[in-house]
Amino acid sequence: MFIVDRRLNPGSKSLENRQRFLRRAKALVQGAVKKTSEGRDIKDVLEGGEVSIPLDGMHEPRFRTEGGTRDRVLPGNKKFVEGDIIERPKGGGGRGSQPGEGDSEDDFRFVLSRDEFVNLFLDDLELPDLAKRKLAEVESEGLQRAGYSTSGSPANISVKRTVQLALARRVALRRPKPEQIAELEAECEACTDEKRRAELLAELDSLRAKAKRIPFIDPIDIRFRRFETVPKPVAQAVMFCLMDVSGSMTEHMKDLAKRFYMLLYVFLTRRYRHVEIVFVRHTDRAEEVDEETFFHGPASGGTMVSSALQAMSDIVRSRFRPADWNIYAAQASDGDNSIADSALTGRLLTENILPISQFFAYLEVGEASGSTFEMPDSSLWTLYQRLRSEGAPLSMRKVNNRSEIFPVFHDLFQRRSAQEKAAS
Repeated sequence: MFIVDRRLNPGSKSLENRQRFLRRAKALVQGAVKKTSEGRDIKDVLEGGEVSIPLDGMHEPRFRTEGGTRDRVLPGNKKFVEGDIIERPKGGGGRGSQPGEGDSEDDFRFVLSRDEFVNLFLDDLELPDLAKRKLAEVESEGLQRAGYSTSGSPANISVKRTVQLALARRVALRRPKPEQIAELEAECEACTDEKRRAELLAELDSLRAKAKRIPFIDPIDIRFRRFETVPKPVAQAVMFCLMDVSGSMTEHMKDLAKRFYMLLYVFLTRRYRHVEIVFVRHTDRAEEVDEETFFHGPASGGTMVSSALQAMSDIVRSRFRPADWNIYAAQASDGDNSIADSALTGRLLTENILPISQFFAYLEVGEASGSTFEMPDSSLWTLYQRLRSEGAPLSMRKVNNRSEIFPVFHDLFQRRSAQEKAAS
């Protein structure tokens, strides 16, 4: 009898056994995911897909007997007789070119959903040094004092508020004070006039009766501290995406830059619930655009990087106060820039952008080439390299091929140890 499980995974989550398998083989699956993603289009990467891992990583611990004599019956045996020693297959447990021969191959394949694929790929990535400057955006709910109520848990009784209300009620109803009753009692004992004594006793009885009618603490005086659920603020961040779309940027370069920002956008939106993205593209002038125009809108002209930095500075000044926002920026360009613009670019970067930014990354894209000849550094790369040597907190990388996008992205945003953070 053969039992084949053809049940599909639920639409929003995987089966328990599937999750247990992913946890057990997480390191192998992550390696397979990153290897598979290098040759894919980003849109295909985000859709998940089939991955394979070595069978050697699928072994589970088990108990087995050592030594002793065992008898086994092998059906269909026409080659061996009792007493023969069966040799181990050559080439491992995988499938080779011939049975028992050649190198084994990864023959354990399975399909990852989109969420599983992206979570495994982005698992060890994070935005560096997220500084929580001011709490402003809403992410979760918390408890906040909201006055008093006449009912509630005994643990929430407000003694101070209860005593204040009881005192106000006694004053309003003119409840006799104990001192007043004590004075009348003393006067009665000292009084020798029977008529006056009778009047004092009648007044004393009236005060005592009134004191009994107006208790020291009444149930209507009791107040409980009330709490209500309110939005709990969290840190907010804004990510500026700057890209050169001038005539010197070829379609291949733009494709590399677009892929980097697409991955960056997916990473930000999955890692942080409340992160605003600002897209700024530039030629010899800069403009803030929407995501569709940023990725697909045509543009031509010269190159002035200072226009993008000035546009970012103006946007920060008008909408994102540095005291309230964690500001991140990433710039993609082919490295070309007007020589006359270098001084202004360096000044804007060091005086306006870097002091208010938590992180600034520069990605220089180039043409795909199989030649090993190293091209000279571009004018923008040289400028940024000089600023970095002078202490400017810049992260810089070069990319020429699609397969380099993911390693560079991983390198820029990888999780750093506490020692590395302290050193930086």
